[in-house]
Amino acid sequence: MPVITSTTKKLADAMNIANIHAVPRITKILVTVGVGKNRDNKQYIEAVQKDLAAITGQKPKETHAKKSIAGFNVREGNLVGYSVTLRGKRMEDFLTRFVDITLPRVRDFQGLSLKVLDGQGNASIGLAEHLAFPEIHADKTDIIFGVGVTFVSTAKDSATSEQMFRALGFPFRTKELDEK
Repeated sequence: MPVITSTTKKLADAMNIANIHAVPRITKILVTVGVGKNRDNKQYIEAVQKDLAAITGQKPKETHAKKSIAGFNVREGNLVGYSVTLRGKRMEDFLTRFVDITLPRVRDFQGLSLKVLDGQGNASIGLAEHLAFPEIHADKTDIIFGVGVTFVSTAKDSATSEQMFRALGFPFRTKELDEK
């Protein structure tokens, strides 16, 4: 059951939707980290697990290769990364922290491109450094890795999802910056 907030009501009015339950909403957030060639480095793996658990508030799940790819030296069953799926209260808390604290802390951040929207109502954002998250202290970590965050929503197209993400506070770029 979706939580009806003032944002939901404003969005329903802006989109001319009479039924409050038909308003698009975020259903889950996926936070992923790939380990790449460091899959055999135990210190790196432990740091990724510890930091991802601190960022999301829950233990990450190991992701293994589904098939072998010779060009990448990956065999079926090899560890390729870690993922966390957030729903409910943890999802809402992560969303608030991500938009209000993490994105402004990203180095040289000028807003999100509209290219993060996939055309089916979802948004995928990649961060080159996990140090942007407030839970990570740069002086206490030796290992820096990238994080992928995917917001899965009930929106059916990019226009609807863009309206929803803007209402939630996502800072999208202006058109002039996207064309450069």
